[in-house]
Amino acid sequence: MPGGRATLEVAFEGRDFMAAPRGKKIPVPVELAPVVLIKGKEGLLIDRAMATLRAQAYEQDPNLERSDVQASNYQAGHLDVLTSPSLFGEARLILIPELEQMTGALADDLLEYVSSPAPDVWIIAIHPGGNAAGKRVVEAIAKAGFPVISAEEIKNDRDKLELIKEEVRSAHRRMNADAMQAIVDALGSDLRSMMAAVNQLLTDVEGNVTVEDVRRYHAGRIEASGFDVADAVIAGDAARALTLLRHAFATGVEGIPIVAAIAMKIRAMAKVSASGTGKGLGMAPWQIDRARRELRGWSDPSLAGAIKALALADEELKGASKDPQRAVEKAVITLCRLHSRP
Repeated sequence: MPGGRATLEVAFEGRDFMAAPRGKKIPVPVELAPVVLIKGKEGLLIDRAMATLRAQAYEQDPNLERSDVQASNYQAGHLDVLTSPSLFGEARLILIPELEQMTGALADDLLEYVSSPAPDVWIIAIHPGGNAAGKRVVEAIAKAGFPVISAEEIKNDRDKLELIKEEVRSAHRRMNADAMQAIVDALGSDLRSMMAAVNQLLTDVEGNVTVEDVRRYHAGRIEASGFDVADAVIAGDAARALTLLRHAFATGVEGIPIVAAIAMKIRAMAKVSASGTGKGLGMAPWQIDRARRELRGWSDPSLAGAIKALALADEELKGASKDPQRAVEKAVITLCRLHSRP
């Protein structure tokens, strides 16, 4: 068994953050084995798993012989050559980074290999999961009992915040909640950049990391989507909603999807408010629960006012206004004022 272990905590559910309940956090041990499959598309998690596995392999044998296999042009029998005992007895590390592009020959050789792996050989393969080609080999690796490390995409802000919290905890440091949120706002669309920023702040800032530290390092880097704006609007946070809206426009987000994201939430809230029980709405239980939570601060008259404001914004965006961005801003301001109004 290799020396040392590491744990990545990832949310497995990986759905669109508008639709997903909070994923259950499950510790996934990143531990070297004769065959290891990294499954998913999240580059940060793939990079971290690979770095940990390579370190464990070199700890086992500093004279390790490493080989990279290009799955798309693999020739039959090459795996036998790579896994055969070496002249000087070094252990071997074989990396297959794009397993979904494997040839039929590689699929056949891997299916045979997983039933009887060679000693002192570690194969690490990466597959994006989903409906990508190569599922037969992926299933065979899992069925044989070899580790499958999840690297599912982290799409929602809650899981990005959990990733930052875990990083800060691991460093035995403290970071304010608003500082963590500011990092997600600034760099959340690129997890590698986001976590690099976290580690840079932990290195450069002494003591507790505050939102002022984040702003000093990353001023002007806020990125936002229509969903982010919608969350702030529903919460009645006008300052945050307008800040996110302007940054969304600056990064190329159009007004129509922003209004659509807000309208989706308002419609769900109005349906649940009108039904009382939430039954018969064609909504999933988690959607009903979320709408109920978001209804706090909203009355039926304020929801009606929000629907009218969004209808006007939609009309203006589709040609009734010469300034579509201003039309969205007006709707956002109106909705935030309606929040908490009886």
